[in-house]
Amino acid sequence: MEDQREALRKIITTLAVKNEETQTFIYSLKQMLLNVEANSAKVQEDLEAEFQSLMSVLEELKESMLMKIKQDRASRTYELQNQLAACTRALESSEELLETANQTLQAADSEDFPQAAKQIKDGVTMAPAFRLSLKAKVSDNMSHLMVDFAQERQMLQTLKFLPVPSAPIIDLAESLVADNCVTLVWRMPDEDSKIDHYVLEYRRTNFEGPPRLKEDHPWMVVEGIRHTEHTLTGLKFDMKYMNFRVKACNKAVAGEFSEPVTLETPAFMFRLDGSTSHQNLRVEDLSVEWDAMGGKVQDIKAREKEGKGRTASPVNSPARGTPSPKRMSSGRGGRDRFTAESYTVLGDTLIDGGEHYWEVRFEPDSKAFGLGVAYRSLGRFEQLGKTAASWCLHANNWLQASFTAKHANKVKVLDSPVPDCLGVHCDFHQGLLSFYNARTKQLLHTFKAKFTQPLLPAFTVWCGSFQVTTGLQVPSAVRCLQKRGSATSSSNTSLT
Repeated sequence: MEDQREALRKIITTLAVKNEETQTFIYSLKQMLLNVEANSAKVQEDLEAEFQSLMSVLEELKESMLMKIKQDRASRTYELQNQLAACTRALESSEELLETANQTLQAADSEDFPQAAKQIKDGVTMAPAFRLSLKAKVSDNMSHLMVDFAQERQMLQTLKFLPVPSAPIIDLAESLVADNCVTLVWRMPDEDSKIDHYVLEYRRTNFEGPPRLKEDHPWMVVEGIRHTEHTLTGLKFDMKYMNFRVKACNKAVAGEFSEPVTLETPAFMFRLDGSTSHQNLRVEDLSVEWDAMGGKVQDIKAREKEGKGRTASPVNSPARGTPSPKRMSSGRGGRDRFTAESYTVLGDTLIDGGEHYWEVRFEPDSKAFGLGVAYRSLGRFEQLGKTAASWCLHANNWLQASFTAKHANKVKVLDSPVPDCLGVHCDFHQGLLSFYNARTKQLLHTFKAKFTQPLLPAFTVWCGSFQVTTGLQVPSAVRCLQKRGSATSSSNTSLT
């Protein structure tokens, strides 16, 4: 009977989910009908505006060319009229001189003939007619201003709606997820020279399959991409997967989105377990500050009672959206909180295999701090590195500055300045715990051990504060260093 009830419950759950999806799809169809009306009105207005713009350009071009013709005509008319006037005056002067010459010839026997002949000769020499060019200064040919728009008419007759770009195809084989970056590569199914740019959208999710209609996280948009690939950098992988889709755009319209794809974004995500923290540590999400006033226990209990405590229990941690099987099912409890001089707090997610990486930034004025890993069995009075249940790097800025690696109460002084940001790499199966300068990826120290129990990230601070960054992948530089084995590493047995 109980099995049948359980089967019926599953059927009801499946049907309820399907009904919800159907309702969502119906809403989507209704919205699409409204969009068709609105979008058709918009494209009609755009078409009229484009033709009006085209007509305006043609009118402006016509006015400009008419003005050119008028200006050329006026210039030629002015030149020809001036030349005509000059020729007319020269002709009149020549006719007068010719008349005078004829009269002088008729009176050739007079005593004044030589003088008159000389004057006529001088007049002919200076006559305007002999200084005139009998070639027109300008041509009457206006053929250079003629037009033939046959080719343009043919081009206008071929005008049609701008084709909508096809949907791109995302190439998963060429796409890459590494170093908290995603490089997405795509291609167009057909050659399209009118594409101006691409738009990429992405969002985080905890679901492996095709993107769902409803997600808790919105699509993030990257516009103006000019090439068929794009790299997103500086991402925090606090969920298991990411959805991606791309669309192509020309000058006027955007095409449909590509088929969305889902890429896995593996990374180590955890929160700080406030229920384990020393009462002098004020834990806020992934930040910790040493508080000399203490009183944290009562504050935590009050918030747990109200159901509002952010760090009340690892079970309620929203990290990566869904509970992890490695996340501790319950806190250590008030009696098991670190106390005395063990100013310690643990992470809430167990490490029992694989490789993991996280980073920690301590305030420079912190008097003492440490970071590493510990077994969950680490005693409430025990300090990091002083028992066989923990491994850590420790920096002391109080009285005598030191930077050391600690395990089982053995200490090794590190010949390196303390970085402002430290990276921790744990390879559980290989038994390697390495510490790096998070900025330069310089190896600071490596513990070699055989871990016999699951580990927890562990931190300690006195008179200071720190900030943890999770959701990080193991950097490629760290993997290369580990594979080459070129950097010097020390086993815990060599600590002195």
